[in-house]
This record gives sequence, structure tokens and C-alpha cells, in this order.
Amino acid sequence: VQLQASGGGLVQAGGSLRLSCAASGRTDDIKTMGWYRQAPGKQRELVAGISSGGSTNYADSVKGRFTISRGNAKNTVSLQMNSLKVEDTAVYYCNADVLGYIDSTPYALNAWGQGTLVTVSS
Repeated sequence: VQLQASGGGLVQAGGSLRLSCAASGRTDDIKTMGWYRQAPGKQRELVAGISSGGSTNYADSVKGRFTISRGNAKNTVSLQMNSLKVEDTAVYYCNADVLGYIDSTPYALNAWGQGTLVTVSS
């Protein structure tokens, strides 16, 4: 599975951005998808996740401001970010947990997109 993220950019505090991520390859084996972020000098952290059944979870810092969703084909995931704050500035990464079978042999992997920079100015 390969992930391609897009939608980052520069926005003023209080503004909005929408990130998108498209998966290719064995997309039927994708289970949970999510977005992580890494700010300069900080560890990568989970921002939001969504299961194949649509259950979502969010970091406390983004609850009520960010919304994660998956497309009908389940191979895309988006992150709508509203009321952005300077502290949301980071590189955002798309992530997918993949679990399936190849020739009756189970396999599992964790796929990452290339990262997209979100900069929020004051």
C-alpha cells in the first residue's frame, strides 16, 4: 500500500485547511487510517484516526476543531482542520494499518505517506 498526501500550506491562525490522502495498491486490506503530525523538535503524535467501520478518535488538542473522514471507497482519508492555531504547525503524515493475505499467507504492515507541511501564522 502506498499513500499520497496533499493539502498542506500556509494559513493564518483561525483559518482552515483540508488534508487529503489517497491509498493505492492492496487497498482492500486497509483497516485503520489516520493522521499524525510532527512539529520541530517534538515527537510524532497521533492527531486523528478512523477505523474501517467509521469509528474515530482524536487527540485532545484537536477535538472539536478537526474532523477525520474516509471516502466511500475506503481508500482515501481526509482531515478537515478548522480554527487552526499556531501550535498546529507541523508536518502531517497519513498512516494506514494494513492486514490481509497473500497466497493464503497473512501479512501486516503499517504504511506512511510522505508528509505535508502545515504552517499556521499568528
